[in-house]
Amino acid sequence: MILPEPLQNLVNAFERLPGIGPKSASRLAFYLLRDSSDLGQELSDALDGFKDRLAFCPECFNIMIRERERCDICEDSQRDNTVICVVEDALDVLSLERTAGFKGKYHVLHGALSPIEGVGPDDLKIHPLLERVKDSEVNEIILATNPSMEGDATALYLDQRLASFNLRVTRLARGLPIGGDLEYADQNTLLRALSGRQEMDS
Repeated sequence: MILPEPLQNLVNAFERLPGIGPKSASRLAFYLLRDSSDLGQELSDALDGFKDRLAFCPECFNIMIRERERCDICEDSQRDNTVICVVEDALDVLSLERTAGFKGKYHVLHGALSPIEGVGPDDLKIHPLLERVKDSEVNEIILATNPSMEGDATALYLDQRLASFNLRVTRLARGLPIGGDLEYADQNTLLRALSGRQEMDS
């Protein structure tokens, strides 16, 4: 079946999203076509310029509104400045925040070390983390990278780079499944992993 160009363009756009195949893309497009509510317009309004309105926090590299100086978490005076939780992606911050079990600050690496994919230390926000720790009151770094080969390699590399600083370096406990991502973990699993974190050398 040959679709009209506007509908085909929408199907093509949906197909480019992760986890969306041709059938799912077609279902979504046809759903919006048949929907009598304002969902399509709301979706269009939400997408219009949303990337222009967002930026990365210059301190922790989490997502924030572009007009702000820092993100809400970095601006929160009630957060513990002595503990930084290092995560791979901004989605991981969201997952940990849902547990309401962590009251420190974050640092988003924007990926993990992966020589196969050509991702090295200079491609991640590692240097800003080291600079952030150098002249601060931080006394613990929680390495909350994903429990995968890349995540473990990143945690090991960070542990080595942080060894010269006088602080405690911990890793989330293995309540998380190997090969899984933080964004898919349930809240209880994340809480257990946070409370059971261990020294890197144990």
